[in-house]
Amino acid sequence: MPIESKTSLTAGDIIPNAEFEANRKELQAELRAHKQHRRIDVGPFASIFFESYFTMWWQIQEMLRVEGGGEEQLADELVAYAPMVPGGRNLSATMMLQIEDPVRRARELSTLGGIEHEVSLVIGGEAVKGEAEDDLDRTTADGKASSVHFFLFPLSDRQAAALKSGEAEVQFRISHPNYNHIAILTADQKTALAADLT
Repeated sequence: MPIESKTSLTAGDIIPNAEFEANRKELQAELRAHKQHRRIDVGPFASIFFESYFTMWWQIQEMLRVEGGGEEQLADELVAYAPMVPGGRNLSATMMLQIEDPVRRARELSTLGGIEHEVSLVIGGEAVKGEAEDDLDRTTADGKASSVHFFLFPLSDRQAAALKSGEAEVQFRISHPNYNHIAILTADQKTALAADLT
């Protein structure tokens, strides 16, 4: 049951729970293959997951399957996840600061306030600053960063063309004073992200 890539996600794209359940195993295998080159590790504990129509469609379908909230829940899920679908020239990503030990996690996050303002995708030397996908303040008043952040990266036509060409170097950069790291994307990762652009 292949999932066609689209630039928007609406209620009409969501299938009934029974149909989803019947195809879930096949869809899960397809999703694993789809996500294979969409994760980028930056530094010791930041992981970036570039989202797509498929990943957001799956998220909504799973929430409906688990919670069974029907049309009212669907409306809420669309508000939460539909904006994360790449829209032609936008890429979107979830950044997770993954530290298993709770004591170390609290200590590290307390030093990373404002990290959500220091994230960029660099395409051929041109930086595209990550824009927060929501209006939530991801840093507390006492300077503690959230462990999860959502970003949109609005690309210019030139940047999109450079990414699609596959020839430009592409980096994911976090420039926080206490977490200054860069990851260079592989050819497979660049191809996966280019597929989100129209």
